[in-house]
Amino acid sequence: MALKRLSQKIHPPINTEHMKIQPALPSHANLIAKAVMMAIGDEICAGFAAPDHTLADVERLFTTLAAMPDSQYSYANTLIAIDETTNEVMGLCVSYDGAQLHTLRQRFFEEARKQLNRDMEGMADETSPDEFYIDTLATLPHHRGKGVGTALLQASVEKAHAAEKPAALLVDKTNPRAAALYHSLGFRHIGDRPFAGVLMSHMRL
Repeated sequence: MALKRLSQKIHPPINTEHMKIQPALPSHANLIAKAVMMAIGDEICAGFAAPDHTLADVERLFTTLAAMPDSQYSYANTLIAIDETTNEVMGLCVSYDGAQLHTLRQRFFEEARKQLNRDMEGMADETSPDEFYIDTLATLPHHRGKGVGTALLQASVEKAHAAEKPAALLVDKTNPRAAALYHSLGFRHIGDRPFAGVLMSHMRL
């Protein structure tokens, strides 16, 4: 019911005439990395880099992970929105079955040790096996206000529907505008979850 309610809410205002949602390719790896870093935020990215590495190193890490077929940030878990008039990527969404988190995240742990000399294995789980997790949703700055994020969110909710699981995501508690947007689309706060030491609002639809 919630999935249908979301579709009813977000179909009318979106102009998708020149927008196409399609699976990402390995060639989109660096774009995915930049989007993940934008979604995570400067504070957490700086924490990943500290004390001996730079944000460029963190971007290199996420680019490596995005190019792999079996990481949580993989191109294989990513949908992109394409402007069909220019063939330009407008935004992207990374999502996957929460039951696969522990398997997918092994790549992150391995590459963090290799590239940043960081042991990340103590990180709390950001999702649960009983949900389909929307990990990263990002719209390129010059394409904001065009319904790109909402269209990507809808497509990801449809993936959750196909997996017969609720869609879920985490929202920074210091970003009430984002939380209000998700709430308006049918997502509801069900509790708090930590991510990389930052307490996030856990929302489900």
